[in-house]
Amino acid sequence: MHILDIAENSIKAEAKKIAITIEESKKKDLISIKIEDDGKGMDEATKARARDPFFSTKKERRIGLGLSLLEEAAKATKGRFSLESEVGKGTCVEATFQASNIDAKPLGDMPQTLITLIMGNPQVHLMYRHTTDESDFSMDTAEIKAQLNGIPINSPEVLNIIKNKIKEGLDNLRRLT
Repeated sequence: MHILDIAENSIKAEAKKIAITIEESKKKDLISIKIEDDGKGMDEATKARARDPFFSTKKERRIGLGLSLLEEAAKATKGRFSLESEVGKGTCVEATFQASNIDAKPLGDMPQTLITLIMGNPQVHLMYRHTTDESDFSMDTAEIKAQLNGIPINSPEVLNIIKNKIKEGLDNLRRLT
């Protein structure tokens, strides 16, 4: 849910491109999540307050739990959290987790997370890369759109195919580890 929440923040910041990178390394005993966008970015004052759970730039609700919960989850596993942002250039959120830590939570259903983002935001260029010590899997909606000959990427048939391809790619990664 952290990944979906942060990516949705990117979309609200008018990002046209979002890159989600997951690294799972048994050798390094880590899981790393990095979400980069080309949205509006944040000024220094907003960036300084962005981790505060009682601060939000959203008008409809006045709390902003996404970044603070992700930071807390990372720190609970002896991991790290970083937030870099520049007005007009975008934002990069990165969290690392000690994979073997008892408080490390599972990544969750990545195929469904990505499909949810694609379904609701077909205009966004979404890139996903997932690496392990032995292999990697990637998906790029721009490449998929180029093969669709005008069929909407968020049509049910296309979403089903994409979801199955993501699931297959991630299953292959896990078999190799």
